[in-house]
Amino acid sequence: MTHHFPDDVDRRRFLAATGALGVAGLAGCMGGDDESDDGDDGGAEGSIGQIGSGRAGRGAPGGTPIAEMPDLEGELTVYSGRGEFLVGELVEYIDDQYDDFDLTVRYGGSTDLVNQIANEGEGSPADVFYSVNAGSLGALADEGRTQALPSEVTEMVRSEFRTEQWIGTSGRARTVPYNTEEFSDDDLPDDVMAYPEEFDGSLGWAPSYGSCQAFVTAMRLIEGPEATRDWLESIVESGISSYPDEFAACQAIADGEIDAAFTNHYYTQRVLDGNPNASIGTAFTSGDAGAVFNVAGAAVIDTAADGTLAGNFVRHLLSAEAQDYFARTTFEYPLIPEVEPIGDLPTIDELDVPDIDLTQLSDLEPTIDLMREAGVEV
Repeated sequence: MTHHFPDDVDRRRFLAATGALGVAGLAGCMGGDDESDDGDDGGAEGSIGQIGSGRAGRGAPGGTPIAEMPDLEGELTVYSGRGEFLVGELVEYIDDQYDDFDLTVRYGGSTDLVNQIANEGEGSPADVFYSVNAGSLGALADEGRTQALPSEVTEMVRSEFRTEQWIGTSGRARTVPYNTEEFSDDDLPDDVMAYPEEFDGSLGWAPSYGSCQAFVTAMRLIEGPEATRDWLESIVESGISSYPDEFAACQAIADGEIDAAFTNHYYTQRVLDGNPNASIGTAFTSGDAGAVFNVAGAAVIDTAADGTLAGNFVRHLLSAEAQDYFARTTFEYPLIPEVEPIGDLPTIDELDVPDIDLTQLSDLEPTIDLMREAGVEV
């Protein structure tokens, strides 16, 4: 497998010199990607040979194994907004299954890659776009740069995590991690809007982090800008501690620096993976911005050299082996029902998530303005 970054010249076809589509405005609406821009330090540490083998005390994964999927044959270029340190092992594993498959992966920020594909026009070397979030997938689809996925691919995932143009491959839930030595789950409010007034402990967050800004964006969309500004002002007045990323906020809970925080669920699992006895647990709110469930996912580019091959590669990201990898290596939620998440977590069906268009979470500019107006340093 060949690894490239976005400024490499493609081995297969020239870029169209006149392919610019004037999409500079996309960057202003779409925030930083946690995996590429914000230094997420969770990663894949296992052996490639153990993918799909049921290691870490788990049985063999459910779902459709790679052996029962269509063979991958030919040349394929993937633009990946997911970090190599998180998904490189899995991508390499898929590549290694097929002697006649020649895979090139270019890693970068999801937002940057959306802009690059749009600017490359019909000469883009990209066949598949693999994104850290639904917002980037939606932005690319809105530009008309994706093609419909086969029904045998889309039917593998429940309807709220896919469209005809893109599909989620793994998910993450917003949560409230907390110090289990100081509080129990019953001590934490079920409503994220109640935290400034009803929670007695100290709080933390990572306001410059893309996932945190998407969380506040969800609040703005659900509760409205005025209620969100009030919440932000109250949180600032409470003396909330800021951290560079959400893993650091969870580690601060385990270290006894703060009592609770607002983060994605998998950061708690990564702290516990390093220290199973850490005093940290996971609480969930109900039906509000604190319970948003976002997805990483993939789309086939409209100018893909071989749309069938590209679609089959996306299908491999939903294989039993891939979904199990997401569960036990990146600690994400698998999106096929046959594979359960790692840790003491509710299933997706048990989560009370708000009804929100995930692609709208990329509209961060008004959110950042609102945060700054409320005195948040971002």
